Amino acid sequence: MGARKKSAPRRGSLGFSPRKRASRLVPRVKTWPRVDLGRPALLGFLGYKVGMSHAFVIDDRRGKPTYGKEIFVPITIIETAPVYVLAIRTYGYDPNRGRYILGEAWAPPPEDLELHRKISTLGSFDTDAMLSKIESQLDKTREVKVIIASQPKLAGGLSKKKPDLLEVKVGGVADVSTLYQYAKEKLGSTVTVGEVFKAGQLIDVIGVTKGKGFQGVVKRWGVKELPRWHKHRKGSRRIGARSHGKGVFWETPQAGQTGFHRRTEYNKRILLIDDDAYKIVPAGGFLHYGVVKSTYIAVTGSVPGTPKRPLVLRHPVRPPSWYLSMGKVEPPTITYISLASKQGN
Repeated sequence: MGARKKSAPRRGSLGFSPRKRASRLVPRVKTWPRVDLGRPALLGFLGYKVGMSHAFVIDDRRGKPTYGKEIFVPITIIETAPVYVLAIRTYGYDPNRGRYILGEAWAPPPEDLELHRKISTLGSFDTDAMLSKIESQLDKTREVKVIIASQPKLAGGLSKKKPDLLEVKVGGVADVSTLYQYAKEKLGSTVTVGEVFKAGQLIDVIGVTKGKGFQGVVKRWGVKELPRWHKHRKGSRRIGARSHGKGVFWETPQAGQTGFHRRTEYNKRILLIDDDAYKIVPAGGFLHYGVVKSTYIAVTGSVPGTPKRPLVLRHPVRPPSWYLSMGKVEPPTITYISLASKQGN
């Protein structure tokens, strides 16, 4: 009888450790790309996941085996109603302190935004005085950002009224004064998704995945279950010695929170930006969402989270080589979008 094997490949990636619950439903963006758009623009946007469908498009990626052919593409619909620009925030930089806030200016929000549901301590704002303070420190400014608020009442499948807030960097050009002037023009007004992105380009989608609660090591890490036909006195789902107590390595699979993690999906291509819901809404509406009433985008592949969950859309931080070699960004030709019912039997 040969010696019993005492080693096995590790189960589950450690790249996402610790697998804890997300701290917020609208994730904060940690990295903003440096892009040259030739014009100032917001580098991010807020949307809400609607659901999935599929389409057929003509592949326009040069160098791919399917270039010029009709291919099947799964798509995700994200409703992107216009967002309201609430405030401007400027940042300076010091080698000892790092990045710090120089100043900020708030605009009085409209009543239909119902911002008091999100911030209960809102007072009166002297916007002109705040802007004057920011302009006096433009020589120290390194970054210009705006605080945007979503308008969920404009979306078709959402029943909530409380807006979601997100701090978005203003970029596209290198001149800080140009970025500030753009942010000043947009302060107190709405921005549409068409002003931020265009069809055919790639974006990163940041969201919170579907929560699955407290799970064991087999579901959470993919640990192999012991064969059940043996008489395991202490169960078939054990993970071996030193699985609890003192002296446990952090790499040892443990039971715990599964799902509801902050995750980023890179390089999702926008196939369509439109206001016509009849192009994408299936018979009976999208499952767990309903119909789309505002502007929407269709991106390739899947994105994190459940329907109605807020998603942060961002310009790509690491686009692939085929995208960089395209030159002019144009959307591929869509030959068919499925409108079949997603309700099931």
